[in-house]
Amino acid sequence: MTILCITCYYKGAPFLRAAKAAGNTVYLLTAKKLEHEFWPRESIDEFFYLEDDSNSPTNLYNLAKGFAWMARSRKIDRVVALDDFDVEKAAYLREEFRIPGMGQTTARHFRDKLAMRVRAWENGIPVPRFADLFNDVELTQYANTVTYPCLVKPRGEASATGIKKVHSAQELWDHVHSLGERRKDFLVEEFRPGDVYHVDALSVDGEIVFCQVSRYLSTPFEVAHGGGIFRSVSVPYHDEDAVILRRLTEDVMHAFRMQFSASHTEFIKTQDGQFVFLETASRVGGAHLAEMVEAATGVSLWEEWAKLETAMAQEKPYSVPQRRYDQSGIIVSLSRYEHPDTAGFTDPEIVWRMDKKQHIGLIVASESTQRILDLLDDYAGRIGRDFHASAPPASKSLH
Repeated sequence: MTILCITCYYKGAPFLRAAKAAGNTVYLLTAKKLEHEFWPRESIDEFFYLEDDSNSPTNLYNLAKGFAWMARSRKIDRVVALDDFDVEKAAYLREEFRIPGMGQTTARHFRDKLAMRVRAWENGIPVPRFADLFNDVELTQYANTVTYPCLVKPRGEASATGIKKVHSAQELWDHVHSLGERRKDFLVEEFRPGDVYHVDALSVDGEIVFCQVSRYLSTPFEVAHGGGIFRSVSVPYHDEDAVILRRLTEDVMHAFRMQFSASHTEFIKTQDGQFVFLETASRVGGAHLAEMVEAATGVSLWEEWAKLETAMAQEKPYSVPQRRYDQSGIIVSLSRYEHPDTAGFTDPEIVWRMDKKQHIGLIVASESTQRILDLLDDYAGRIGRDFHASAPPASKSLH
């Protein structure tokens, strides 16, 4: 098979290697600015580049023209988006060139936060009270009856990028007016404080075959807007929260008509102990959460996703490898040093160290959840004191 992988962010090397190891021809379409990154070039048969990596109608049209030129001499069997922002590109190409896989309508449910909430609400999945920004009368009714604070969110961004917290109807309207013609690209929802969980899964033939539940100790929103240190920890498999979230994730995947892919889904456990759906994505989680999942389970989401895509393309059965049930945790921070020295972190539970300029990160694994929490608390203090730096909210460093 020939697989065209699309990512305009530097990520997905394990997928590319696994896709090549499975015997596929692998092409990579990426942003021109990423040409000289350390891609696994031995696993990529040919590179293609985009000068403009936006999802504007004009750029998607130009993308199709480029794909048509490429397809004259190269038959493409599958198109896979490795990053959130490229899901729309992949779906557009599948629709235009009738390539099997997720089309534009289904892809909307995994990219458009408004589409996510509408679809979830229609299928009985709990969501925060939300509204689009289309109609003044309906928005006025929402603004005058909702409980504040609220979050105004871009419909098409990833993680916590572009989110604005407002504390009154007047502040909401002031922000809506400031958006001008862009207001249609946003939604507003009630802020529901609580712990945020993420569920990383693999689906085959419409059913989840692997599912790992984890909990953010500091959420992407807190990190993006408060300059904090990102942390997450796995939840024991038989914990009541994990059981509930596996079921809710199945409900989301069924409602959103997921057939086969990796997915990353987030929920809030509100102060009354109830779970509400936050968002989902048809890709592996960012911020090196895949490495954290692998440390606890032995399952590489990137590699298994590549094997899954290959099996589906060849109409062969896929089975996920046997997993472990250990615990793991991750800590990542911007660093004031270009290449921070982590030699002072010597605990035997450390299984991964981040290698990225101006960043410091560690993953720890153990049979004990409490040991993981103790290590992450200790590391947060040490990193905050000796390494941590912050960036403006527009930063996408954890993407």
